[in-house]
Amino acid sequence: MNRNNLPASPAATDEAAWAEIARHWSFAPGVTFLNHGSFGAPPAEVLAARQQLLSQLAQDPVDFMQRFLHPAMVQVRARLGPFLGADPDRLVFVENATVGMNAVACSVPLAPGDEVLLTDHEYGAVSRIWQRACARAGAKMTIAQLSIPATTADEWVEAIFAAVTKRTRLIVISHISSPTALRLPVEQICRAARVQGIPVCIDGPHALVSVPLDLDALDWDYYTASCHKWLLAPVGAGFLYVHPRAQPGIRSAIESWGVTWGQPPSWRDEFNWTGTRDPTSILAIPAAIDFLERIGVEAFRLRSHYLAQQARELITAWTGLAPLSPDDTAWYASMAALPLPPGVGPPLQDALWRRHRIEVPIFEWQGQRLVRVSCQMYTSPSDLERLLEALKSLLATSEFRSIG
Repeated sequence: MNRNNLPASPAATDEAAWAEIARHWSFAPGVTFLNHGSFGAPPAEVLAARQQLLSQLAQDPVDFMQRFLHPAMVQVRARLGPFLGADPDRLVFVENATVGMNAVACSVPLAPGDEVLLTDHEYGAVSRIWQRACARAGAKMTIAQLSIPATTADEWVEAIFAAVTKRTRLIVISHISSPTALRLPVEQICRAARVQGIPVCIDGPHALVSVPLDLDALDWDYYTASCHKWLLAPVGAGFLYVHPRAQPGIRSAIESWGVTWGQPPSWRDEFNWTGTRDPTSILAIPAAIDFLERIGVEAFRLRSHYLAQQARELITAWTGLAPLSPDDTAWYASMAALPLPPGVGPPLQDALWRRHRIEVPIFEWQGQRLVRVSCQMYTSPSDLERLLEALKSLLATSEFRSIG
């Protein structure tokens, strides 16, 4: 694939330009891929960049790991930092957001009776991490209930701080929720938390690239994200952002050598070497940024939201069920989670794959069955129409309960 064959900043409705961009992915024949939000899917040139690094690693592993790796990692931080609006010295690389969240959970001091506050929109793995951290310390994990359908950001902020007590030691929130695909008002939450002196940890895999980020501008303590989703890096690339006030207390969840790479000691030392691992996905991050910037990050945002909006309109018009939020970019970006008629969830997801070769997740959340549609550069309106027809076909059968 010619890496220069990329239309620059195409309009959201320019189907010919986006079809040309879509040629940089190679999905299996017949597959309609509407699940970028789970594991991502890098374009061909990013995979090629990683493969080149793997070949270099294989040619002399010692030279790669002991001489090449550290300066290369410094260069990647120097490239990623400005892309995120972050001082590179506030970033450390981890394999994924879960590894970053575990590091925070190992580092935040908790005592018996302390509380960690999450919302009922959090990713299941994040909830499990903090359940274990609280159980280990004799602390308590509390859950703020956020109303659905969402109405105003102020209502959600009030609900979160209504659950804050004098024992709250940390607020953990998604930037964009995994099950509901909704944007949380993290800016307002962080401002209010700082007034009360409460640290905030943001789980940000779905916000990275999908919405503008300026990590240094907001007064949060921790931000963790996976780069293999919307940043288009290969699986195994993520970062943890740590504010300087929190850096003295942060530590890796994995104990290893604490490599300084011959530099003065820093808070990143324990993260530099967590045992032998494949660093090539992290080193391929600049190739992913190059790809995004040649097309135009804002063009991607406009296109993906335009498609998510189409998915929302198609499915809600058919089901007659109210969407989870107002139709506004303040509430959703590149994904839309849409209510389906009551019924079983995972078997429906499996049937969409087995019978129609459509990859899309079906969630059971708060008593609702949701389909979450991810829209990436390779997505087309015909993909959304194919999903709608498949849902109509399956839900018309007694196996999955008709809406009729």
